[in-house]
Amino acid sequence: MTGPAGPPDCVACGGTVAPDGFCWDCGELQPSFRAHLETTLGTGAAGVSDRGRRGLNQDAMAVTGSGEWTIGVVCDGVSMSPRAERAAQVAVTVGAAHLTKGLREGTLPETVLAESAARAGRAVGALAASVDAAPACTYVAGIIGPEGIWCAWIGDSRAYWLPDEGTCLAMTEDDSDQRDALTAWLGADAGEPGAQVRSYRPGGPGRLLLCTDGLTRHQPDAGGLRAVLTRHRRSTPADLSLLEDARALIGYAMDAGGQDNITALLIRTPQPRRGY
Repeated sequence: MTGPAGPPDCVACGGTVAPDGFCWDCGELQPSFRAHLETTLGTGAAGVSDRGRRGLNQDAMAVTGSGEWTIGVVCDGVSMSPRAERAAQVAVTVGAAHLTKGLREGTLPETVLAESAARAGRAVGALAASVDAAPACTYVAGIIGPEGIWCAWIGDSRAYWLPDEGTCLAMTEDDSDQRDALTAWLGADAGEPGAQVRSYRPGGPGRLLLCTDGLTRHQPDAGGLRAVLTRHRRSTPADLSLLEDARALIGYAMDAGGQDNITALLIRTPQPRRGY
C-alpha cells in the first residue's frame, strides 16, 4: 500500500515546503503555490482564481454564508509590495470572518461592511516589518440577502451586478488616479482608508460578480462581462453551473493575454421578496 505523498521539495534549495507555500529552510515562495484555485458554496456561489501568465498568484478569495446572507470577499495583492499574496489571504480571511459574525448578530449591512474592511486593513498592516516593507492589497466584498445587494471596496478590485434580464451595473468605482495608479489600498503604508459602500435592490434574479483587475483590464464593461457568460452558456448548454461561469471568465481573460492574476467570484441572487 502506498502512503500519502510527503511535502514537496523547494525549487530553490530542495528543502521542505510549508503549508503556506514558503520553504521552511530558505523562505522561498514556490512558483506553483496556489496557481489555480476553485471554490463553491452549494449551488449559490462559485469562484476561480488563477495566476495567469505570472509566476505567483497574489489574489485571494473567500465565500461563506450566514443565515439568509451569502458573503464574498476578493483581494488582489499589490505586486510592488513584499509578500503581497499574504496580504490578500489575510484580508479575505479577516474580512469574511467579521462579515459572518456581524450579520449573524444583526448588524446593519452598511456598518458591517465598513467595519470588516477596516479590520482587514489593520490585520494587513500588522504584517509589516516597517512602513517601507509593508505588504498591501486591494479589497472588495459583497453580501447578498433577500432585500438586496451591498458592496464595499478599497482599491481597484470590482463588483458588478449582472441580472438575468435588464441593465448590468458596475457597483464600484476604482480608487485610482488618471494614470491608473492606486490611491487607496490596505497596508501599513496606506493609513486607515475608509471603504466605500454601495447598495442595490434588484428587480429580479441575477449574479453578483466580485473580481480583480486581471479580468477587468480585458473586459471592464458590465454588459460585456455578461455577454461572455451568455456566449459560454450557449456553447455549453449541458452545464450551467456558477463554477462553469467563473471558469469561462477566467478563460476569457487568459485568451486575451492573461498578463495578471485573475479572480472571478460569482454569487447568485435569490428571487426578490414580494413587496420589494
